Amino acid sequence: MAVSKPKIISNNMEKSAKIYVAGHRGMVGSAIVRELNKLGFNNIVMRTSGELDLRNQAQVEAFYQSEKPEYVFISAAKVGGILANNTYRAEFLYDNLSIQNNLIHFAHVYGVKKLMFLGSSCIYPKLAPQPLKEDYLLSGLLEPTNEPYAIAKITGIKMCEAYWDQYGSKFISAMPTNMYGPNDNYHPDNSHVLPALIRKFHEAKTNGSDSVTVWGDGSPFREFLYADDLANALVYLMLNYNEKEFVNVGYGDEITIKDLALLIKKIIGFEGHLEFDASKPNGTPRKLMDSSRLFNTGWKPKTNLEEGIALAYQDFLNRNL
Repeated sequence: MAVSKPKIISNNMEKSAKIYVAGHRGMVGSAIVRELNKLGFNNIVMRTSGELDLRNQAQVEAFYQSEKPEYVFISAAKVGGILANNTYRAEFLYDNLSIQNNLIHFAHVYGVKKLMFLGSSCIYPKLAPQPLKEDYLLSGLLEPTNEPYAIAKITGIKMCEAYWDQYGSKFISAMPTNMYGPNDNYHPDNSHVLPALIRKFHEAKTNGSDSVTVWGDGSPFREFLYADDLANALVYLMLNYNEKEFVNVGYGDEITIKDLALLIKKIIGFEGHLEFDASKPNGTPRKLMDSSRLFNTGWKPKTNLEEGIALAYQDFLNRNL
Protein backbone atom coordinates (compact mmCIF):
# COMPACT_ATOMS: atom_id res chain seq x y z
CA MET A 1 0.00 0.00 0.00
CA ALA A 2 1.45 3.39 -0.98
CA VAL A 3 2.40 5.78 1.78
CA SER A 4 0.65 9.14 1.54
CA LYS A 5 2.89 12.11 0.85
CA PRO A 6 2.74 14.82 3.54
CA LYS A 7 1.91 18.35 2.53
CA ILE A 8 4.99 20.52 2.08
CA ILE A 9 4.22 24.20 2.45
CA SER A 10 7.01 26.74 2.90
CA ASN A 11 6.84 28.65 6.18
CA ASN A 12 8.60 31.69 4.70
CA MET A 13 10.76 31.75 7.82
CA GLU A 14 12.82 34.93 7.75
CA LYS A 15 16.60 34.66 8.12
CA SER A 16 16.34 37.23 10.91
CA ALA A 17 13.77 35.17 12.87
CA LYS A 18 14.64 34.62 16.53
CA ILE A 19 15.16 30.89 17.07
CA TYR A 20 15.60 29.19 20.44
CA VAL A 21 17.48 25.89 20.46
CA ALA A 22 16.93 24.17 23.81
CA GLY A 23 19.83 21.86 24.53
CA HIS A 24 22.29 23.61 22.20
CA ARG A 25 25.37 22.07 23.83
CA GLY A 26 24.22 18.49 23.28
CA MET A 27 24.88 16.35 20.26
CA VAL A 28 21.59 17.08 18.48
CA GLY A 29 21.23 20.68 19.64
CA SER A 30 24.72 21.65 18.52
CA ALA A 31 24.07 19.99 15.14
CA ILE A 32 20.84 22.03 14.78
CA VAL A 33 22.78 25.23 15.48
CA ARG A 34 25.40 24.28 12.86
CA GLU A 35 22.67 23.56 10.31
CA LEU A 36 20.83 26.82 11.01
CA ASN A 37 24.05 28.82 10.73
CA LYS A 38 24.90 27.08 7.46
CA LEU A 39 21.53 28.18 6.05
CA GLY A 40 21.99 31.78 7.18
CA PHE A 41 19.88 31.74 10.36
CA ASN A 42 22.07 33.53 12.89
CA ASN A 43 19.61 35.04 15.38
CA ILE A 44 19.78 32.01 17.65
CA VAL A 45 19.02 32.17 21.37
CA MET A 46 20.93 29.74 23.58
CA ARG A 47 21.09 29.16 27.32
CA THR A 48 23.15 26.70 29.32
CA SER A 49 21.51 24.63 32.05
CA GLY A 50 23.33 26.82 34.57
CA GLU A 51 21.70 29.92 33.09
CA LEU A 52 18.22 28.44 32.64
CA ASP A 53 16.89 25.39 34.48
CA LEU A 54 14.29 24.05 32.05
CA ARG A 55 12.69 22.03 34.86
CA ASN A 56 11.85 25.28 36.65
CA GLN A 57 8.50 26.64 35.48
CA ALA A 58 9.10 30.20 36.67
CA GLN A 59 12.50 30.41 34.98
CA VAL A 60 11.15 29.10 31.68
CA GLU A 61 8.23 31.53 31.70
CA ALA A 62 10.56 34.44 32.46
CA PHE A 63 12.80 33.36 29.58
CA TYR A 64 9.92 33.29 27.07
CA GLN A 65 8.58 36.59 28.37
CA SER A 66 11.91 38.39 27.97
CA GLU A 67 13.33 36.75 24.82
CA LYS A 68 10.11 36.15 22.83
CA PRO A 69 11.52 33.50 20.45
CA GLU A 70 9.56 32.98 17.24
CA TYR A 71 10.67 29.40 16.60
CA VAL A 72 11.71 26.73 19.10
CA PHE A 73 13.60 23.44 18.76
CA ILE A 74 13.32 21.19 21.83
CA SER A 75 16.41 18.99 21.83
CA ALA A 76 17.01 19.33 25.58
CA ALA A 77 16.36 16.12 27.51
CA LYS A 78 17.81 13.82 30.13
CA VAL A 79 19.17 10.93 28.07
CA GLY A 80 21.30 7.82 28.50
CA GLY A 81 21.76 4.17 27.63
CA ILE A 82 20.11 1.06 29.06
CA LEU A 83 21.92 1.23 32.41
CA ALA A 84 21.13 4.91 33.03
CA ASN A 85 17.51 4.56 31.88
CA ASN A 86 16.92 1.58 34.12
CA THR A 87 18.77 3.00 37.15
CA TYR A 88 17.47 6.59 37.22
CA ARG A 89 13.88 5.81 36.33
CA ALA A 90 12.28 8.55 38.44
CA GLU A 91 14.72 11.20 37.20
CA PHE A 92 14.21 10.26 33.56
CA LEU A 93 10.45 10.59 33.97
CA TYR A 94 10.32 13.72 36.14
CA ASP A 95 13.06 15.72 34.43
CA ASN A 96 11.87 15.07 30.90
CA LEU A 97 8.22 15.74 31.70
CA SER A 98 9.16 18.99 33.44
CA ILE A 99 11.41 20.19 30.60
CA GLN A 100 8.95 19.55 27.81
CA ASN A 101 5.84 20.66 29.72
CA ASN A 102 7.42 24.03 30.47
CA LEU A 103 8.84 24.60 26.99
CA ILE A 104 5.69 23.56 25.13
CA HIS A 105 3.17 25.32 27.36
CA PHE A 106 4.94 28.67 27.48
CA ALA A 107 5.64 28.52 23.75
CA HIS A 108 1.85 28.59 23.42
CA VAL A 109 1.37 31.29 26.04
CA TYR A 110 3.92 33.62 24.45
CA GLY A 111 2.90 33.08 20.84
CA VAL A 112 5.74 31.03 19.36
CA LYS A 113 5.04 30.65 15.62
CA LYS A 114 6.27 27.07 15.37
CA LEU A 115 7.85 24.51 17.68
CA MET A 116 9.70 21.27 16.98
CA PHE A 117 9.60 18.59 19.70
CA LEU A 118 12.25 15.90 19.43
CA GLY A 119 11.22 12.44 20.59
CA SER A 120 12.83 9.02 20.40
CA SER A 121 12.31 5.68 18.70
CA CYS A 122 11.83 4.10 22.15
CA ILE A 123 8.23 5.40 22.08
CA TYR A 124 7.25 2.28 20.13
CA PRO A 125 6.17 -1.01 21.74
CA LYS A 126 8.96 -3.50 22.40
CA LEU A 127 7.46 -6.11 20.08
CA ALA A 128 5.90 -3.82 17.47
CA PRO A 129 6.05 -5.02 13.84
CA GLN A 130 9.14 -3.93 11.95
CA PRO A 131 9.89 -1.48 10.47
CA LEU A 132 8.26 0.86 12.96
CA LYS A 133 5.49 2.98 11.48
CA GLU A 134 4.07 6.10 13.13
CA ASP A 135 0.72 4.29 13.43
CA TYR A 136 2.21 1.77 15.88
CA LEU A 137 2.36 4.30 18.74
CA LEU A 138 0.48 3.03 21.84
CA SER A 139 -0.24 -0.34 20.23
CA GLY A 140 1.56 -2.48 22.82
CA LEU A 141 3.81 -2.67 25.89
CA LEU A 142 7.02 -0.65 26.01
CA GLU A 143 10.55 -1.96 26.56
CA PRO A 144 10.75 -2.10 30.41
CA THR A 145 14.32 -0.79 30.73
CA ASN A 146 13.49 2.60 29.21
CA GLU A 147 9.76 2.82 29.90
CA PRO A 148 9.92 6.07 31.97
CA TYR A 149 11.83 7.90 29.23
CA ALA A 150 9.50 6.54 26.56
CA ILE A 151 6.41 7.61 28.51
CA ALA A 152 7.78 11.13 28.85
CA LYS A 153 8.44 11.32 25.09
CA ILE A 154 4.99 9.96 24.24
CA THR A 155 3.52 12.62 26.50
CA GLY A 156 5.46 15.29 24.61
CA ILE A 157 4.06 14.09 21.29
CA LYS A 158 0.51 14.08 22.63
CA MET A 159 0.98 17.48 24.23
CA CYS A 160 2.02 19.00 20.89
CA GLU A 161 -0.98 17.36 19.20
CA ALA A 162 -3.33 18.58 21.92
CA TYR A 163 -2.12 22.17 21.69
CA TRP A 164 -2.48 21.94 17.90
CA ASP A 165 -6.08 20.70 18.31
CA GLN A 166 -7.20 23.05 21.06
CA TYR A 167 -5.28 26.22 20.28
CA GLY A 168 -4.11 25.83 16.68
CA SER A 169 -0.49 25.97 17.86
CA LYS A 170 1.90 24.83 15.11
CA PHE A 171 3.78 22.38 17.29
CA ILE A 172 5.27 19.44 15.37
CA SER A 173 7.21 16.37 16.49
CA ALA A 174 9.97 14.26 14.99
CA MET A 175 11.05 10.82 16.20
CA PRO A 176 14.71 10.09 15.40
CA THR A 177 16.31 6.69 15.40
CA ASN A 178 19.53 6.06 17.38
CA MET A 179 21.85 9.04 17.01
CA TYR A 180 25.62 9.47 17.04
CA GLY A 181 28.12 12.14 16.03
CA PRO A 182 29.98 15.24 17.28
CA ASN A 183 29.38 16.20 20.94
CA ASP A 184 28.05 12.74 21.79
CA ASN A 185 28.20 11.42 25.34
CA TYR A 186 31.03 8.89 25.73
CA HIS A 187 30.61 8.25 29.45
CA PRO A 188 31.39 4.59 30.28
CA ASP A 189 28.22 4.09 32.36
CA ASN A 190 25.44 6.24 30.88
CA SER A 191 26.14 6.57 27.16
CA HIS A 192 24.37 4.88 24.25
CA VAL A 193 25.78 1.78 22.59
CA LEU A 194 27.69 3.32 19.66
CA PRO A 195 29.64 6.00 21.59
CA ALA A 196 30.15 3.53 24.45
CA LEU A 197 31.77 1.09 22.02
CA ILE A 198 33.96 3.83 20.53
CA ARG A 199 35.31 4.55 23.98
CA LYS A 200 35.71 0.88 24.88
CA PHE A 201 37.65 0.04 21.73
CA HIS A 202 39.80 3.16 21.95
CA GLU A 203 40.74 2.46 25.57
CA ALA A 204 41.38 -1.21 24.82
CA LYS A 205 43.67 -0.26 21.94
CA THR A 206 45.47 2.39 24.02
CA ASN A 207 45.91 0.04 26.99
CA GLY A 208 46.94 -2.97 24.91
CA SER A 209 43.98 -5.06 26.10
CA ASP A 210 43.29 -8.49 24.60
CA SER A 211 39.51 -8.14 24.44
CA VAL A 212 36.49 -5.86 24.59
CA THR A 213 33.27 -6.94 26.29
CA VAL A 214 29.97 -5.98 24.69
CA TRP A 215 26.72 -5.98 26.66
CA GLY A 216 24.19 -8.64 25.62
CA ASP A 217 24.65 -11.38 23.05
CA GLY A 218 25.14 -9.08 20.05
CA SER A 219 21.94 -10.18 18.29
CA PRO A 220 19.71 -7.05 18.51
CA PHE A 221 19.34 -4.97 15.36
CA ARG A 222 19.74 -1.21 15.52
CA GLU A 223 19.53 1.69 13.09
CA PHE A 224 21.87 4.68 13.41
CA LEU A 225 21.67 8.21 11.98
CA TYR A 226 24.49 10.74 11.98
CA ALA A 227 23.63 13.85 14.05
CA ASP A 228 24.21 16.35 11.24
CA ASP A 229 21.84 14.39 9.00
CA LEU A 230 19.20 14.54 11.72
CA ALA A 231 19.72 18.29 12.11
CA ASN A 232 19.31 18.72 8.37
CA ALA A 233 16.02 16.80 8.54
CA LEU A 234 14.75 18.77 11.55
CA VAL A 235 15.41 22.16 9.98
CA TYR A 236 13.90 20.88 6.73
CA LEU A 237 10.73 19.89 8.64
CA MET A 238 10.61 23.18 10.53
CA LEU A 239 10.77 25.06 7.26
CA ASN A 240 8.43 22.86 5.25
CA TYR A 241 6.27 20.46 7.27
CA ASN A 242 2.85 21.64 8.48
CA GLU A 243 0.90 18.72 9.86
CA LYS A 244 0.00 17.63 13.37
CA GLU A 245 1.14 14.02 12.96
CA PHE A 246 4.67 13.24 14.11
CA VAL A 247 7.32 12.03 11.65
CA ASN A 248 9.94 9.28 11.95
CA VAL A 249 13.49 10.30 11.05
CA GLY A 250 15.75 7.34 10.32
CA TYR A 251 18.57 6.14 8.11
CA GLY A 252 16.59 3.35 6.47
CA ASP A 253 18.96 0.45 7.21
CA GLU A 254 19.99 -1.57 10.26
CA ILE A 255 22.90 -3.54 11.70
CA THR A 256 23.31 -6.07 14.53
CA ILE A 257 25.15 -4.95 17.65
CA LYS A 258 27.77 -7.61 16.90
CA ASP A 259 28.40 -6.26 13.40
CA LEU A 260 28.40 -2.71 14.74
CA ALA A 261 31.10 -3.70 17.25
CA LEU A 262 33.14 -5.33 14.49
CA LEU A 263 32.84 -2.20 12.33
CA ILE A 264 33.97 0.08 15.19
CA LYS A 265 36.77 -2.36 15.98
CA LYS A 266 38.00 -2.06 12.37
CA ILE A 267 37.73 1.75 12.23
CA ILE A 268 39.62 2.20 15.50
CA GLY A 269 42.18 -0.45 14.66
CA PHE A 270 41.76 -2.67 17.72
CA GLU A 271 43.35 -6.08 17.09
CA GLY A 272 42.00 -8.03 20.07
CA HIS A 273 38.83 -10.12 20.19
CA LEU A 274 35.21 -9.53 21.18
CA GLU A 275 33.41 -11.02 24.16
CA PHE A 276 29.66 -10.83 24.76
CA ASP A 277 28.16 -10.66 28.24
CA ALA A 278 24.81 -12.39 27.80
CA SER A 279 23.96 -11.71 31.46
CA LYS A 280 23.45 -8.06 30.54
CA PRO A 281 20.19 -6.93 28.89
CA ASN A 282 19.85 -6.84 25.11
CA GLY A 283 17.04 -4.29 25.12
CA THR A 284 14.53 -4.30 22.27
CA PRO A 285 15.31 -7.14 19.80
CA ARG A 286 14.95 -4.93 16.74
CA LYS A 287 14.26 -1.24 16.19
CA LEU A 288 14.14 -0.12 12.56
CA MET A 289 12.14 3.01 11.75
CA ASP A 290 9.85 3.29 8.76
CA SER A 291 10.81 6.76 7.53
CA SER A 292 8.73 6.59 4.34
CA ARG A 293 6.64 9.56 5.39
CA LEU A 294 9.73 11.75 5.48
CA PHE A 295 11.57 10.11 2.57
CA ASN A 296 8.51 10.62 0.34
CA THR A 297 8.94 14.39 0.70
CA GLY A 298 12.32 14.09 -0.99
CA TRP A 299 14.59 14.19 2.07
CA LYS A 300 17.30 11.53 2.43
CA PRO A 301 20.30 11.10 4.80
CA LYS A 302 23.76 11.70 3.37
CA THR A 303 26.23 10.02 5.78
CA ASN A 304 26.73 6.24 5.71
CA LEU A 305 27.53 4.39 8.94
CA GLU A 306 31.22 3.72 8.33
CA GLU A 307 31.88 7.33 7.32
CA GLY A 308 29.86 8.61 10.28
CA ILE A 309 31.65 6.42 12.83
CA ALA A 310 35.01 7.61 11.52
CA LEU A 311 33.86 11.22 11.96
CA ALA A 312 32.53 10.45 15.44
CA TYR A 313 35.80 8.78 16.45
CA GLN A 314 37.75 11.83 15.30
CA ASP A 315 35.44 13.97 17.43
CA PHE A 316 36.10 11.66 20.38
CA LEU A 317 39.86 12.00 19.86
CA ASN A 318 39.64 15.77 19.56
CA ARG A 319 37.80 15.99 22.87
CA ASN A 320 39.83 13.45 24.82
CA LEU A 321 43.45 13.98 23.77
